[in-house]
Amino acid sequence: MKSFIRVMKALSEPNRVRMVKLLGRRELCVCELQHLFGLAQSTVSKHLKILEEAGLVTFRKDGLWIIYRLGTGEESEVARVLLAHLSGWLEDDPQLAAMVAGLPRLDRGRICTLKDQQESSSGIAK
Repeated sequence: MKSFIRVMKALSEPNRVRMVKLLGRRELCVCELQHLFGLAQSTVSKHLKILEEAGLVTFRKDGLWIIYRLGTGEESEVARVLLAHLSGWLEDDPQLAAMVAGLPRLDRGRICTLKDQQESSSGIAK
């Protein structure tokens, strides 16, 4: 029951569902997700943590970047089944379609470097 509730709660928020859909297409770092969603880093990280705890996404470290990808659902049958079904659902969502269209133009090096430059010029601590 706990696994079921955790997965259902994780997928009860539209931005988290869109994140899962995007990560099903390719790996993305937090900066890229921030860029696509227009959300604060802390908000994106909180969403990713909830998705990770539900077994829907995993991550790996690549230097300073943390790269997220779709989970396999190994730990939870509920997560595995929903990930399998979700891959074919919601393709007609306009916001998701716009994000998917922007994926080929994402440049992690440029986006993350630009974000770092903006934060240091505005005095925001990293």
